[in-house]
Parts: sequence; structure tokens; C-alpha cells
Amino acid sequence: MPSHTISVLVENEFGVLARVAGLFSSRGFNIESLTVNEDPLDPTVSRIVLVTSGDDQILEQINKQLNKLIPVIKVTDFQGVETVDREMVVVRVAVDERTRSELDSIVSAFRGHVIDIGQRSVTVEMTGDADKVKAFIALLKPLGVKEVVRSGKVAMARAVQSRKNHRARAGREEEEVAR
Repeated sequence: MPSHTISVLVENEFGVLARVAGLFSSRGFNIESLTVNEDPLDPTVSRIVLVTSGDDQILEQINKQLNKLIPVIKVTDFQGVETVDREMVVVRVAVDERTRSELDSIVSAFRGHVIDIGQRSVTVEMTGDADKVKAFIALLKPLGVKEVVRSGKVAMARAVQSRKNHRARAGREEEEVAR
């Protein structure tokens, strides 16, 4: 089933995240990735970005159910929309004299950063899309990964959408109006 990224703008109040997560679990929908934070421009609002799987019918049901929740201000479904999305990963890797330079080369190639150095390990961070994060982890595994912490996806629509996507989205909106 295809993955879908959904952004939910909610009132920043106690229990909202539990209600959104409960909506998914009570209907048997899985949340593959979840990030939540207070809006830096308006502390009365929080943004939830989640990734879930399902066909168009399931996605439509999820959107309708989310819109029924009282603290939900706006639901944005990024299906058919060009987005900018990123994840962050922090990895602690075992190092010795033999592997330190190889680790430095990998981190540099992925535009990552060393954020902590110990006697037997180095902790690095890297930001990118999901495929870049997976590739980074895969290259570090042979060196001796000791721990991995990975954020959920954050996403927003690109400022400029291609004409192809604009036409496809307009067609879907016309279908919805006709219903």
C-alpha cells in the first residue's frame, strides 16, 4: 500500500495527540512516522506530521475522521503535492584507528556532522529524505553501529508546484465537488 504524508494543524491543548493517535488505533490504521511540535509563530497551535499507509478510500476516511475532531484546525493531505521533506538520524558508531577515517568519509559524503566523540565511539547526525537516511545507516552498519535514533518525517508543500501536479490535483478537486 502506498504511504501518505498528512499535516494536521491542531489547537495546542492537553490530549490532542492522544485523540489523533486514538483515532488511528481504533480504526486499525497504522502510523508509520509521527512528529509533533508547537508552532514557533503561534504557541496556541501545534503541527502534527504523520505518515500512514492505505489506498485512496482509507486515506479519504482518515481525512474525514481527522476533520471531525474538535481541536483540529486544518488537515493537509500531501498526496499529489510536491513536498520538501526531511528526517534526522543520530547514530553512535564504534570506532578505532582503522575505522575512524572511513567514518569521517561517509559522514562528509552525506553532509552529516560529528556531534559527540568518545574513546570508543563517535556520534554523528545527518538530515535528509527517508532514502538518504536509510543509505547512511546501511553504510555505517559494517563499522559497528551501537545505537540509532531516527526522527519522524517533517514535510511541507513546495513553494512552486509543477504544472503536471497542479492539473492532477485540480482534476481530483473537480471530482470531489461533483460528488
